[in-house]
Amino acid sequence: MRILYTLLLFCCIIFWSSCRNDFEFEPSTGQLEFSKDTVYLDTVFTNIGSSTYNLKVYNRSDQDIRIPNVQLSQGESSSYRLNVDGVAGKVFRDVEILANDSIFVFVETTADIQELSQNALEFLYEDAILFDGGENTQRVELVTLIKDAVFLFPERDAMTGEVETLQLGTDPNGDPILIEGFFLEDNELTFTNEKPYVIYGFAAVGSNKTLTVNAGARVHFHANSGIIVADQGSMQVNGELSTDPELLENEVIFESDRLETAYSNIPGQWSTIWLTAGSTNHNFNYTTIKNGTVGLLMDSNDGGEDPTLTIRNSQIYNSSNIGLLSRTGSILGENLVIAEAGQSAMVLELGGSYEFNHSTFANYWSRSFRQTPAVVISNTFGETLAANLDQANFSNCIIYGRNDVEFGFSKADEAAFNFNFKNCLLRANDPNGNLEDDPLYNFSDMALYDSVILNEQPLFLDTDTNKLQISLESPASAQGDQATANLVPLDLIGTNRTTNPDIGAYETIMFPDEN
Repeated sequence: MRILYTLLLFCCIIFWSSCRNDFEFEPSTGQLEFSKDTVYLDTVFTNIGSSTYNLKVYNRSDQDIRIPNVQLSQGESSSYRLNVDGVAGKVFRDVEILANDSIFVFVETTADIQELSQNALEFLYEDAILFDGGENTQRVELVTLIKDAVFLFPERDAMTGEVETLQLGTDPNGDPILIEGFFLEDNELTFTNEKPYVIYGFAAVGSNKTLTVNAGARVHFHANSGIIVADQGSMQVNGELSTDPELLENEVIFESDRLETAYSNIPGQWSTIWLTAGSTNHNFNYTTIKNGTVGLLMDSNDGGEDPTLTIRNSQIYNSSNIGLLSRTGSILGENLVIAEAGQSAMVLELGGSYEFNHSTFANYWSRSFRQTPAVVISNTFGETLAANLDQANFSNCIIYGRNDVEFGFSKADEAAFNFNFKNCLLRANDPNGNLEDDPLYNFSDMALYDSVILNEQPLFLDTDTNKLQISLESPASAQGDQATANLVPLDLIGTNRTTNPDIGAYETIMFPDEN
């Protein structure tokens, strides 16, 4: 009887569950809702995969539903890829969504512009995700801008599979220090504005060669990539003033190869532009260097009377480590802006010779804790090396940020240490009196500090987005040295400063809330 009772109970459970409609899925009737009606996948380079974008599909009804068909409009031939509720593919059958529930659809693309258009430099590639069919069909559009580019990369040996490398020197054991990279050929030494350039590994400028970058050029780096200029090599970056402050059509821009909006201000996406010891005659004008590890790295100088590096009307920002790092360098900087760095905006170490006029060094880094000041000036390197700091002159400059003291020194007595700030706005807040007995911070010493303004907020437009124009109410307004302004008569965006010049790379502007 007990066995019979158990059997009857089991049969009742089976019968009862078969009568339930909890697991019965009704066909979709075209009443799905979507988190967006068009998925824009931003801009990608030809043959480089996009980021992953998502779409949420909602079943707002009280019935469990089954979508008979979910697919890309172009089917298996589409350059888009889908992942529907955890399953990858391009065509899906009988996709189920519980009542008052939802599923995710993830979208990616990799497209070859040559397959889409033989001549276009960019192509708007479109497709759609179709849900159901016939009169119940619903669709979500997919849109991606595909850009053509010039790709530069180290060759791979067909026999061994080894990738081309550059030797940087040897380690303490005498073994070569190698990185993936290649020397640019003579026909690759001029970058134009016709197509963007995408660099994989390190592109090297050889000895007695010059890399010329024309106005409007765009240079993009893959992860862990950059440019190296060898001994006696040179780099000429010939950007020009742009008419559109957003497009910067004549500016030369160095950035990563991730074009999606989400990556537009992410630091550390590529390595650096490295001007090695012995390289010479570098000129950067109207140049933006952003989102690198070290924006610009300069080793030593060429020993000539003229600056080894002249950088004007340029910006370096969003560097994960340092914006401009120079060792025993020789640099002239005018209308230079360096902002947002994980350590310092600028480090000048192991001596050298530097002159900065109408420049802005601002570090409001908030991605992690930062101890180092925005600007570091040193005649040492490590604990044993020292070299003369012949000059580090700052005129009509702003040095500011979140830290109490935003310019720091490291001085070895066995080498010269010469610096001067003239008509500068500086951050040196010393609530605990730590700087009082340090002669390097003797603000009454006119040989070191001439007509400086201390600890007054510059009133930048928006430090979060590196908009470092200053307000009409800024304490830097009309406080610049006139003789310096005459040397640099236009500010970074072309505004005349020959009358009552302001301090910094920009002349004052009226902010929206000052109208």
